[in-house]
Amino acid sequence: MTFSSKIVTFAVFISAVSMSIAQQTNLPSVRVAVQQIANSGTLTPLREQSNVGSRTFPMIYASLIELDRQGDLSLKPGLATSWKRIDDYTVELKLRQGVKFHNGDEMTAEDVAFTFGPEYMFGTTKPIRVGQVASTIGTSTNPGTPAAAVKISSVTLPPEVPAVARRMWPSLEQVKVIDKYTVRFINLAPDMTLEGRIARSSEIISKRAFLASKDWTSWARNPVAAGPFKIKEFKPDNYLILVPHEAYFAGKPTVKEVRYQVVPEVSGRVNGLLSGEYDFVTDVPPDQIKTIEANPKFEVVGGPVLNHRIIVFDKNHPQLANPKIRLAMSHAIDRESIVKSLWADRTTVPAGLQWEYYGPMFQKSWTVPKYDPSLAMKLIKESGYKGEPIPFRVLNNYYTNQVQTAQVLTEMWRAVGLNVELQMKENWGQIFETTSPRAVRDWSNSAPFNDPISSIVNQHGPNGQQQQMGEWRNSEFNTLSTLLETSTNTGNRQRAFARMLEIAEREDPAYTVLHRNVVFYGKRKDIQWKWSPTFTMDFRASNLRMPSTKQ
Repeated sequence: MTFSSKIVTFAVFISAVSMSIAQQTNLPSVRVAVQQIANSGTLTPLREQSNVGSRTFPMIYASLIELDRQGDLSLKPGLATSWKRIDDYTVELKLRQGVKFHNGDEMTAEDVAFTFGPEYMFGTTKPIRVGQVASTIGTSTNPGTPAAAVKISSVTLPPEVPAVARRMWPSLEQVKVIDKYTVRFINLAPDMTLEGRIARSSEIISKRAFLASKDWTSWARNPVAAGPFKIKEFKPDNYLILVPHEAYFAGKPTVKEVRYQVVPEVSGRVNGLLSGEYDFVTDVPPDQIKTIEANPKFEVVGGPVLNHRIIVFDKNHPQLANPKIRLAMSHAIDRESIVKSLWADRTTVPAGLQWEYYGPMFQKSWTVPKYDPSLAMKLIKESGYKGEPIPFRVLNNYYTNQVQTAQVLTEMWRAVGLNVELQMKENWGQIFETTSPRAVRDWSNSAPFNDPISSIVNQHGPNGQQQQMGEWRNSEFNTLSTLLETSTNTGNRQRAFARMLEIAEREDPAYTVLHRNVVFYGKRKDIQWKWSPTFTMDFRASNLRMPSTKQ
């Protein structure tokens, strides 16, 4: 090659690079105003188990199996192209070849096995065998609740990480590497929901990047995964900026960046949308929908999601130790009035802590405790309650309409003779603290896959947060949780779930369901985007078309 031809070749290369840079620069950005990005100040699902985290994590991480988020919520290939059952204990997955992490490394079976190994996920906890759960819960030997941080590699895991991991994967023994692109999930107990668990929590990370991290917090604020976007900058409680992962296996995003800005107040989000400061705003209450849609440039989309708003009881409180008080609180709630007055009939009162998409596991005849003030007062009288104060801990509109709902509930309880004291808290740490008596708190419960294990067991069962926090325990419920998780007989599982609902919602109430949660988004009308009932805001190329985006 002559010197002059080398110059021409180099010039062509420079021109191509310049054109690529120009194309990237001309791409539009997406600006989203959110109530919060992450409660824990981290961006890892193993620490941030929240509705707000669910909004952004699928844009950072890719999972082995994914849900059809904008469709029928069925399982579909993700980082795994296919999977098959080996037996009741084992699922084998074929990995997609050529997948690149944000750092450019190829994903292999070694990364998958590491993601489900002790150094990143489980720490020193051990998988639970059939029959072990009910005998260990509530003691210091519970394998799902390590007492201190664990250092296995150069990165020390916070104790919350293996606790959450064992909540989601109580009996997972190992992920075995078969070859470079094949793995097997092997359980110590039969589990007919392994595929659903994988779809719920299989965000694969780069082994090399994790082990090279300075410490766990550094990793958790800038994780290296294989999702459609990678992290440019994250300032907890302020903003998160994501930029495209150029090598994303399902197609490079068609925007320059996505910026999530924390705007706690509803008025700030709505005004910011209408002024053009934001393209999307989250958590729009029904009374603001007309305000947004009065401007023809904007619209509101959204609806019921796979999450129920609930009230949780701590039965260690002197007054709530008697189940009649907890049941009375449930019967004192006029749920239909809450749905009508605060939600403009845009949601419903569900059939307890369950969802229709459970299919054969859905208990069609079950209902929440009926609104019956007379029965509530009768139960209170029988309990011997003398008007002692009952604290009710609430955050300031972490959930849409949270404060208004709490105020309504407090008045309903007072109307039947319960002295409930509303206590506003600033964060979840204050909600759970034990230096003062705990009694009642606000919460929600999701169903990330189509089985009761994903909701009633995951949050209220032996390894669930409510029992880990020491608020509630029931031996029969825990035994049934084990049966529900390990039985392969549909009839037995149906009966176990029905009995669990009876225990947790009527006989020894752990919680009471208020209504199905609803999420509304305000957005620019000229942006083509479809919302999902999974909380996820999907900004992948397949679900987002900006006016200036060239397809």
